[in-house]
Amino acid sequence: MVIALASDAAVLTLADCLARHDAAREAVVHGDCRWTFAELDQAASRLTGLLHARGVCAGDLVAFALPNGPAFLALTFAIYKAGATPAPLSPRMPPAEREAILAIMQPRCFLDPASLDGAWAEAAAPEHAAPPCAPSWKACTSGGSTGRPKVIVDGRPAAFAADTGFIAIPRNGRVFVPGPLYHNAPFSAAIFALWSGSTVVTMDRFDAEGALGLIQNEAIGWALMVPTMMHRIMALPLARRQGYDLSRWSAVVHTAAPMAPWLKLAWIDWLGPDHIWEVYGSTEGLVRCWIGGREWMERAGSVGKPLGEGRIRILRPDGSEAAPGEVGEIFAMPGGGPGSTYRYIGASPRARHDGWESVGDMGYCDADGYLFLSDRKDDLIITGGVNIWPAEVEAAILRHPAVRSCAVFGQPHPDLGAEVHAVIETDAALTVADLGRFLSLHLARNKHPRSITCTTAPVRDDAGKFRKPRIPARSYHDAA
Repeated sequence: MVIALASDAAVLTLADCLARHDAAREAVVHGDCRWTFAELDQAASRLTGLLHARGVCAGDLVAFALPNGPAFLALTFAIYKAGATPAPLSPRMPPAEREAILAIMQPRCFLDPASLDGAWAEAAAPEHAAPPCAPSWKACTSGGSTGRPKVIVDGRPAAFAADTGFIAIPRNGRVFVPGPLYHNAPFSAAIFALWSGSTVVTMDRFDAEGALGLIQNEAIGWALMVPTMMHRIMALPLARRQGYDLSRWSAVVHTAAPMAPWLKLAWIDWLGPDHIWEVYGSTEGLVRCWIGGREWMERAGSVGKPLGEGRIRILRPDGSEAAPGEVGEIFAMPGGGPGSTYRYIGASPRARHDGWESVGDMGYCDADGYLFLSDRKDDLIITGGVNIWPAEVEAAILRHPAVRSCAVFGQPHPDLGAEVHAVIETDAALTVADLGRFLSLHLARNKHPRSITCTTAPVRDDAGKFRKPRIPARSYHDAA
């Protein structure tokens, strides 16, 4: 299916977005690579010829797995020029997992670095005066908390009103997107930065010192990060953080996971309340909440109120409305009504009979409608009849000066039903007893991990996600 655009000139396509900006302006910076808007547009046009040779037609899905950098963005815009929908996958994904996703997705083709070898010079740009517009501007993948792959196809075409903005990304600015571009939030931020004429700065893998160096040297004004990245930056000694000139960095937006209130306060103390912003939402696009640091200080822990016409409800297990302050499952209704923001391939929505839908998050609203998150519904640990939210335990563990990152989940226990287990990135010889003594200052005893796994490898990836099978480790158990 191809979307027919109205003749209104205020509606612009992603297919010709690169050509609308100053040709000599830097579009993408990655390591030693610096591509202008003209160079990125020309590369995208050449790759469009390759896509046509692969049989790609308007309305198709095109899956690809490339690392961060100019090639990723050139291929994405080539897909738009072909009238197709980009479906980015992780280049580090195991072959079996990738094949499972491709079997569900059924894209027209799959491209990886080997597929593009030599394509930059060999492919010829097709002659199309008006590229078709894809019916969806992205199709991102997710295993959610179930681990079963699914594809989330956005409900919006690859064209937007000229004044469309996205989470305060500046026009003609310099934007830092250090996360993996195959994830929904970094992908969306990078595409909308280019849409807005801004330069996108990316990196291979996140590291705190390298990020601050790029922010300084590339005169970054806006950045998108996840709480894991911000924790790694804050863990640097203050003298090292103050050694960088961050005067042109006016905003960081964080997303993808709850941020510990103590960590957010530390950022506010360091760079000020007007520097830090939070966006809450899901790839499904049901609702988006937004809050700045100054407003957050008045309602610590909140992720804000819904933007636009989106609405949220907090429901008990029996479907009744939860009272203000009462934790329940978060249901949302987009402004366009049920089914207006996305469609699944390989999954079914968690939708009620009235069209209200959940992605499995739990939380509560206060009396003024501000949303507060608890955790994922499927991540709840019930131990001895007590409900424990992993996010609360993780926030406390991250206070430990020897902990770089962590993840908490439930493991089977013969008596309690489940026990709290923590996977911790640290160089220290941390034991359950050591951790317990530290946590006694911050967390009720029944929420303490009864077992831990320590590793020197990162526990979470650059998107803030945790995959249990990747953890090589040594384990210690509570003797109690």
